Amino acid sequence: MKSLSFKNRIALNYIVGTGLLVLVVFSAIYFIVKLTVYNHIDENLNIEIADHLKELKIENGKIIYMDAEEWEEREHNSVDVNPVFVQFLDLNKKILEKSPNLKNEKLVFHESKEHFQLFDTKLLGNKIRQIQVPLHIKSKKIGYLIIAMSLSDSSKVLDNLMGTLLITFPIILLILFFLARFYAGRSIKPINDIINTSKIITKDNLKSRIPLPKTRDELFTLSKTINNLLNRIEDAIEREKQFTSDASHELRTPLTVIKGTLEVLIRKPRDSKEYEEKINYCINEVDHLNSLVDQLLLMARFENQKQNIVKENVFLNASILDVLTLNAEKINAKKLNVSLEAKEEFSIYSDHYLTVTILRNIISNAVKYSNNETKITISLAREKDKIVCTIQDQGIGIARKDLESIMNPFFRSDSLNHSEIKGTGLGLFIVKRMTDLLQIKFKIESEIGKGTKVLLVFNEFDNSLN
Repeated sequence: MKSLSFKNRIALNYIVGTGLLVLVVFSAIYFIVKLTVYNHIDENLNIEIADHLKELKIENGKIIYMDAEEWEEREHNSVDVNPVFVQFLDLNKKILEKSPNLKNEKLVFHESKEHFQLFDTKLLGNKIRQIQVPLHIKSKKIGYLIIAMSLSDSSKVLDNLMGTLLITFPIILLILFFLARFYAGRSIKPINDIINTSKIITKDNLKSRIPLPKTRDELFTLSKTINNLLNRIEDAIEREKQFTSDASHELRTPLTVIKGTLEVLIRKPRDSKEYEEKINYCINEVDHLNSLVDQLLLMARFENQKQNIVKENVFLNASILDVLTLNAEKINAKKLNVSLEAKEEFSIYSDHYLTVTILRNIISNAVKYSNNETKITISLAREKDKIVCTIQDQGIGIARKDLESIMNPFFRSDSLNHSEIKGTGLGLFIVKRMTDLLQIKFKIESEIGKGTKVLLVFNEFDNSLN
């Protein structure tokens, strides 16, 4: 069975609730009208009973039930609007007198009904409202009085009202359904816009956006949220495309250099020194390629972020010394003066591998871009519950306009003027990712020709996952 559309379900749910409310209102109207009609008739019957009981008397030893003039009144002589029927019975329930409008008919005394009880019965197939009471003269019971009033006209009014309500009810529901369906369609138009926009969005077409509704309601918030999501997806895909393109280019460059060098090498016989020189050159390019692959794998490894973090005590002093030992050959080759200034042993509770990778990338950059026979100063200090690590060199520096871009993958500041300095342009990008992951404050200050200062602020206690 085909399910209803969202618009029709809204309309259906609306008319179910509204239909129940209309049904309650119509029922209340009918029963209020019916109660009003019956109250009016019952009131008239009680008045009639009271009047007839007052007129009961004895004259010349004869019981006078009603004056002759009263019998001549219109309500007792004709079957008119709500005519009144009167009948007197003796103690044996035999008719003594009755109103002329009864003609050959008679009112039936109901033994099961209590005195002065109002109830419905029938006369000549027509509904009447009846009451029966005992007659007393001087505390002596002499018979019974039955008074009835026709309900024919009142029943017609109630039947007409019932018929009108029964006809009106489905018409109202039908009108409400189409009105609700119309307004529901207008209300969920943004959802249709979302559906239509989603159909035309592909990986090659991420420019389309959902039109925002004029009313700032939940659908406006939903549309805006989806648009923001599409913006983030588009940015992520564009970054991925750019990264893939850059990574392919960076991987292709050393491979092309190696291939070209080897092709030149085999064109003609060469002496051993030339072979050694070209092979060493290829080895350096392979090392550069290995470094690039390692950094790409490192980025892929921590794509899922926090689930890969392993916390332990990290001793910063020892970690920095280990990184300096790894760079000792380069430090000695440039005759750099590297010093570690720390008044005490500092430790943090964090991921050891990521922390050492951060320090290794920053210190290796300081060594790589330092001028020969200059100084690199590494300091550790405590500021309240933070540990501040400063790494400052006297290298070539970074242009102010490039300070924000150096965090982007494969970006290298002024690389054309320093082609002798090999690099992948991934180091600071990886550092930024890892410092964000570990909630380490990372800041770079630099000036061309004067050097670069890197600031790392570690949380001494474990709050990186809070």
